[in-house]
Amino acid sequence: MKNRISRLRLLPAGMLALGACLIASAATPDPALTAAVADPGRTATFVARDKARHPAEELTVFGIKPNMTVVELWPGGGYWTEILGAYLAKGGGTYYVALNAPGDAEEDQGVARWRSRMAAEKDRLGTIHETMLGAGHVDIAPPGSADLVLTFRNLHNWMDGGFADQALAACFTALKPGGILGIEEHRGRNDKPQDPKAKDGYVRQDYTVALAKKAGFVLVGSSEINANPKDTKDWVDGVWTLPPTLSQGDKDRDRYVAIGEADNFVLKFQKPKH
Repeated sequence: MKNRISRLRLLPAGMLALGACLIASAATPDPALTAAVADPGRTATFVARDKARHPAEELTVFGIKPNMTVVELWPGGGYWTEILGAYLAKGGGTYYVALNAPGDAEEDQGVARWRSRMAAEKDRLGTIHETMLGAGHVDIAPPGSADLVLTFRNLHNWMDGGFADQALAACFTALKPGGILGIEEHRGRNDKPQDPKAKDGYVRQDYTVALAKKAGFVLVGSSEINANPKDTKDWVDGVWTLPPTLSQGDKDRDRYVAIGEADNFVLKFQKPKH
């Protein structure tokens, strides 16, 4: 099983001091978290992605505990919501989900599908407090209330929308002093400049660190559990060429399936305690 926690790769131009390259503890996942991942009520297509996404291990990197106040940003179809809801409901935690701000027809439909799916699982997932995140919509949770804020493969969307700085500032505001921000994102190539709009879906790791530091965060750990060296990051439709989207349809499908999901970094940031 991949469960290795590594030092963050040294970043160019002195972006990151060696002293900030702390190692997240390679702890064993909480049995209750493992049980939430193994819950037979989860959607089968989500379960099929667990080998690529390592949900229990990743949430353990971020230090999740069942009694925490947790905020999930832009939940997509609900892959993480199904796990987090069940885990926090049984542990007495508080769970906020910041949905996409309305206005885009496709995103609005996605939010409607998410609500429908989660409503059908209300007894298992417990109370989910809905908030909103988008340009000008930054009240993701009461200020200073959250122990943990999580975002999975969303930063490129916020960059494209022009509100990445607002989103990260909202995370900082929502967290308690000492609280944790966990970011998973498609890792961009270090040998190419970062597109500020991240149109191909990839974000350089050092660029992400710089954005988080600008918002006031300190990098405290990283993990390579979702790394994929087969991902060359030069695809015709960007990251969406690869699974699970497979934007090329049947064209070279076997090739892309064999490569697997994108190369993703996992970064752990902390809001300073003082």
